[in-house]
Amino acid sequence: MKLSVRPHVLALAIGAAAGISSPALAFAQTPSPAQGNVLTLNDALTLARRNNPTLQNSVNARRTAAANVRAANGAFLPNVNTSFGGGYREGRQTFFQGQGFGSTNDQLSTDASASANLNLSLGALNDRRAIKAEQSATESDIAAAELTVRNTVTTQYLTALQAQANVVLQDTLLITTTAQLQLARARLQVGSGTQLDVQRAEVADGQQRVASLRARNTVQVEIVRLFQQMGMTPVAGTMLDPNLPAPPALELQAVLDMARRANPALEALKLREESARRQVSSAKSGYYPALSLQAGVSAFTNRFTSTEQLITQAQGSTLSARSSCIRTEEVRARLQLPNGLAQCEGIAFTPVQEAAIRNAQSKYPFDFTRNPYNISASLSLPLFNGFRREQQIEQAQVQRKNAENNTRTQELRMTADVTAAFLQLNTAQQTVELQEQNVRTARTALSLAQERYRVGAISLVDLVQARGDYERAETDRITAVYDVQRAFAALENAAGRPLR
Repeated sequence: MKLSVRPHVLALAIGAAAGISSPALAFAQTPSPAQGNVLTLNDALTLARRNNPTLQNSVNARRTAAANVRAANGAFLPNVNTSFGGGYREGRQTFFQGQGFGSTNDQLSTDASASANLNLSLGALNDRRAIKAEQSATESDIAAAELTVRNTVTTQYLTALQAQANVVLQDTLLITTTAQLQLARARLQVGSGTQLDVQRAEVADGQQRVASLRARNTVQVEIVRLFQQMGMTPVAGTMLDPNLPAPPALELQAVLDMARRANPALEALKLREESARRQVSSAKSGYYPALSLQAGVSAFTNRFTSTEQLITQAQGSTLSARSSCIRTEEVRARLQLPNGLAQCEGIAFTPVQEAAIRNAQSKYPFDFTRNPYNISASLSLPLFNGFRREQQIEQAQVQRKNAENNTRTQELRMTADVTAAFLQLNTAQQTVELQEQNVRTARTALSLAQERYRVGAISLVDLVQARGDYERAETDRITAVYDVQRAFAALENAAGRPLR
């Protein structure tokens, strides 16, 4: 069943040259999709979900929640740190108690290290579960934000659509007042009317032109507001599709059961209640031991800035060792002891040693010498920390109680909102039926008044009164029709999900 607003209007068929013909009743038609740029309600909702900036801010919270979950998962992975450094030391000796220490050659050095540590506790496990619950609550918050935008856009769409229907009504009433003016002038020409009737008809026609102009302006303003809610720049010439589906037949208990299962606001509070329970468990884990694992390794390398100085120093050391060896062995020879004087003559600084020095210098800065690695594990059991654990547990329990109360409050609010919206929808649907009966009666009365005025049985004042009664009845009917749609949108918003 389709519920479309096509206001009943009256138009007088005015003869051109043959005189005044009998008044006729007609129905005005709202623009069809083929007559212009028509924006349907589904299109408006789709564009709003894509462009509404407030909704996009809510969607952005999904990224923060995902990052929090990754960080919580990272608590079960080791923290790994690396370092790389370099240094320079001037080639100057350091003296201590009159003795010189250190090299006289400038020295460059590099060092690198890597370490890893892992801390495991029941608190980290409960924190992860709490953050996962918060992530699910964030998804429910996003769904609730989408529902809010849906309700806002739908309400504004109905407001603009009602204004559009009012334009049709005002335009058809303008046709009626124009026809009444022509009829009053025709009666004056044939002597059955008065100049006062003509002037009154002119005033009524002018007032109706103003009302039609204002109604058109109201439509444009409401459509601009609609595009604002959609998060878009207004598109000139946009018309709204009046063919809205009628609300389906619903039962209150079924809607309440559906809302308890799927209302995103209620679901978010339930998930935060679960997160609060996990936070209590996390606080209580402060009484349990925690395991810590650590491992590390480091390495270094260095070189002197002057390789030739190193070679000279090595040559000097070799010559010094050769001279010392010869002196010692000569003493042994003079004492007629066994000696290795011949071996001393073989002590010399060779090209192989020089090449080794140069090769050692060329390994800088990435040919490292590793230091011993280390691995450690520790198990800690907290005994007393100044009642801070007890304070944290108490705070977590209070937050859990508050979360439970918030959930209960939302359940009561949801039940009340759904029930009120359901009753309002039923009342609005019954009101439409009554208003349609009023319109039929007012339309019949206006038709009779026009015919009686044409034959001179009543004055123009009576005809204007009948037209005013019809206008009010038709306006009330249009309002009642859209009140049904607004009440249904409010019911969907209270239930937390579309009901079609």
